Amino acid sequence: MADPILEIRGLSKSFGALKATDDVTLDLRPGEIHALIGPNGAGKSTLIKQVTGEIAPDAGEVRLSGRSLAGIDAAGRARLGMARSFQVSSVAAEFTVMQNVVLAAQGASGVTFRFFRPVMRDEGLAGRARDCIAQAGLSGREAVPAAELAHGERRKLEIAMALALEPRVFLLDEPMAGMGSEGATALGDLLDRLRHRAPILLVEHDMDAVFRLSDRISVLVYGRVVATGTPDEIRGNAEVQRVYLGEEA
Repeated sequence: MADPILEIRGLSKSFGALKATDDVTLDLRPGEIHALIGPNGAGKSTLIKQVTGEIAPDAGEVRLSGRSLAGIDAAGRARLGMARSFQVSSVAAEFTVMQNVVLAAQGASGVTFRFFRPVMRDEGLAGRARDCIAQAGLSGREAVPAAELAHGERRKLEIAMALALEPRVFLLDEPMAGMGSEGATALGDLLDRLRHRAPILLVEHDMDAVFRLSDRISVLVYGRVVATGTPDEIRGNAEVQRVYLGEEA
């Protein structure tokens, strides 16, 4: 079995009396989609924020390709290859598809510019951006302002921006949110291809997508992982059925 790319070991975080995450341990292996599911308030968002460096854990550790990320902030983790897309789209609406992805690529490079125009004239960044846009299925939409994109296209733009980080892992937070069945299926097909570029930790409420795409699923309830296994193992787990899936599976 290949060594994990991402390791989450014993992460715990409390806010006063509320234990948002409680000794959470899981990992992400090359080429896989590992879904994280659970009811609202289970601690999924808090866990992701600890992984990305937005929130410091009270205890535990995150390792990327064997390297401890202790003391490395969110920007530093992104530069190391931790690519995140957000539940609420984080693209710059006034910028075009190309501009958004070029700026993402520029941020990943660690090179800064005083003005916007020099960034856009950098052919190395532009070439990388065009490749990411093509991989995300947005070829021909480079000049379209993000504000004019359809909902599904904005999700693809977020993925193109994540690709520009040259990721070692993807952390995707509710990418199917707000999509109809056709759009969710198309995005699921894209994620299925992207897993071979970098493994995906997927937070998602669309159970059809979760069970169709995932190699493994971890179930988080009240901040604790109550089960981890294959889709068939999770679907047949009596405790998971009782606390979460119910009639959804």
